[in-house]
Amino acid sequence: MSWLMRHTGFLAGAIIAGFMASPAQAQKVPQSEAAQSQVCQGCHGAGGDSKVATTPRLNGQQAGYIVARLKKLSDATRTNPHTKIGMFKELSSQNEAAMVSLAQYFASQPPTRPKPGARAAEGKLIYEKGSAANNVVGCAQCHGAQGEGHDTTPRIAGQHADYLKAQLRLFGMKFREHIVMSPNTKTMTDDTMDALVSYLANG
Repeated sequence: MSWLMRHTGFLAGAIIAGFMASPAQAQKVPQSEAAQSQVCQGCHGAGGDSKVATTPRLNGQQAGYIVARLKKLSDATRTNPHTKIGMFKELSSQNEAAMVSLAQYFASQPPTRPKPGARAAEGKLIYEKGSAANNVVGCAQCHGAQGEGHDTTPRIAGQHADYLKAQLRLFGMKFREHIVMSPNTKTMTDDTMDALVSYLANG
């Protein structure tokens, strides 16, 4: 199985997760949404705190980003195989109000903090200042001083290392297209990615 095929199932944005709703929570959430969250937790973990390195964490993620990704993943016109086979199936029956409610829930959960690795100091410099040698601008300009994100720009601090690196590669290959991320990752080397991930990731 190719690297690309292995990673299409957890695009950075494959964003919707599950949580184990308590009886009190279930009373506050429409039944269809409560049922949806039970399905989601099988992949993204309770409260959105995924324990699988290839599945993104959603706890503490920006609500605006989650809603934007959910809308894209529920779009029947998209050709991405993960959209068609995975997330579209789960999201096609959800209205915008349900998506917003789920997004607000995950955004309200305590975020996972980064666990700096051996190259964290190097990665911090690249994150803040960029890398002239790779024609890469600093990530902090969009993702915030601490990787917290803002509105439709995602939190990346505390995310899984494997997931973060996979998304950087997918952006660089234009499998995921973004007006800023695609050109900024096109010339990014694996070494630069490793340093960034060492600074940002947890696990």
